[in-house]
Amino acid sequence: MADTPGPPGDALQPVAGGGLLGRRALLTRGLVLATAGSAAAPLQAAAPAVSAGDPSPPWMHTPGRPFTVYGQPSKHEQQVIRRISGNRLLPGNGVSLTPLEELEGIITPTGLHFERHHNGVPDIDPAQHRLLIHGRVKRALSFGVDDLLRYPMRSQLLVLECGGNSNAGWHPEPIQRPVGSFHGLVSCSEWTGVPLSVLLDEAGIEPRTTWAVAEGADAFAMNVSLPVAKLMDDAIVALYQNGERLRPEHGYPLRLIVPGWEGVLNVKWLRRLQLSEQPLMARNETAKYTELLPDGKARMFTFVMEAKSLITSPSHGQHLRGPDVYAISGLAWSGRGRIRRVEVSADGGRSWADATLQDPVLPRCMTRFRAAWKWDGRPTVLKSRATDETGDVQPERSALVAQRGTNGYFHYNAIVSWAVDEEGNVRHVYA
Repeated sequence: MADTPGPPGDALQPVAGGGLLGRRALLTRGLVLATAGSAAAPLQAAAPAVSAGDPSPPWMHTPGRPFTVYGQPSKHEQQVIRRISGNRLLPGNGVSLTPLEELEGIITPTGLHFERHHNGVPDIDPAQHRLLIHGRVKRALSFGVDDLLRYPMRSQLLVLECGGNSNAGWHPEPIQRPVGSFHGLVSCSEWTGVPLSVLLDEAGIEPRTTWAVAEGADAFAMNVSLPVAKLMDDAIVALYQNGERLRPEHGYPLRLIVPGWEGVLNVKWLRRLQLSEQPLMARNETAKYTELLPDGKARMFTFVMEAKSLITSPSHGQHLRGPDVYAISGLAWSGRGRIRRVEVSADGGRSWADATLQDPVLPRCMTRFRAAWKWDGRPTVLKSRATDETGDVQPERSALVAQRGTNGYFHYNAIVSWAVDEEGNVRHVYA
C-alpha cells in the first residue's frame, strides 16, 4: 500500500514570525496538528496498528447501565470542574470559575457556567415569587412565574462576563494559574425569556423616566441601576438557560439578562424593577464598579464589556512535547457586537496573522478561533488580539495601564501573553 500523502509543502510556509501558518493550513488534508497537554501527563506512544482479528474490549461483553432521569458526565471527565474562590468567613460569598482550557466550541455547559454570589443561593419557591414593576409607571404590575411563562419568548446565545474577570491582570507581576482560574468569570449560554420591553410597555413608562433599579431576592438584596433605554432595547427576563429552566445558582426562577453588559447588571432572582429619573447610586455602582483613574477622575457606569480574546491552548500549565505543527485555539468576545477579526502572534507581537473564526460568529457571543503554528523548539511568546465589528481593538497591557492606571479592579481586557520555553513549558508573562 502506498504511503498516505502529507500536506503540500506550501501549507507549512509561515505567514508571520515565529512559525505561524496561514488559515489554509487548517483546511489542508493530511496535516495532523499536535495539541498542548498537561505538563504532568506521560508521553503517549503512537497508536499501534490494528487488524480485523484484534479482540474486542471488555465493555462490549457486558450490558451497560440502565437509563437515568438526568444525564451526568463520564466518570473519566470528573476532573473538568469549576474552581471555587470563596470567602472563608462567609461561604456564600465568592465566585466559581469556568475551566475555559478544558472546553471546546462556544457553549458553556450549565453546570460549568461561572457563578458570583454575595450571600449564597436562595431557595425560592416559584409559586410565591413575583416580579414587581413600579415607580415612574402609569400602573404598577406584578407578575408571577406562571404569568410570564404565557408570554412570547426570545432566545439568544450570549456571553456573560463578570466586570471583575481577569482582574489579576492589574497586578504588578503576572499571575501563574490556568486560564479558567484567571479568566474564568466568563461563560456563554443560550438564554430564553420574555423581552422586558413588552412588560414595560404594559406598565406604561412615564415621561422623563431614564433609569430603573433592578433588585434580586437573595439575602444580599443585590440592586443596581440601569438605563431604561437599554432595557427597552434588548434586555430579557430569562426563565431558561441552555434549554432548561434556570438553575438556582443562575437565578431561578427569574433573572435579568442585559446583552453585552457586565455581569453584575444581569440581576439574578429578579424580584423588582423600580423606574426613576436618576440612578440609585447603590453600593455596587459607587464603592464597587467605579474606578479611580490616574488624573483623579473616576469611571462610573462602565456597562459595556469590550473586545477581548485569549488563547486557551497552549496556555499556562500546558506542555508542548517538542517541535511540531501545533493547533492554537482560543476564545474571543465583545459586548459591542460580533467579533470581526482575531490575530495571533507567535513572536511576542512583532508580527501577526489572522486566525480562522469558527462558525457561528454571533453578536455579543463567544467566538472560537483557531490557527496552525509550526514551533521550532525555540523560546517565544504567543498572543491573540481581537477586533469587533465597531472597530474596538483589544489593547496591549501597557496601553491599558497607561490609560487607566492600576487603581482599578474591573474591565480588564488587555492582550494575554503566554511564554513558551525551550522545554515546551507555558507560563503567563507581561510582554
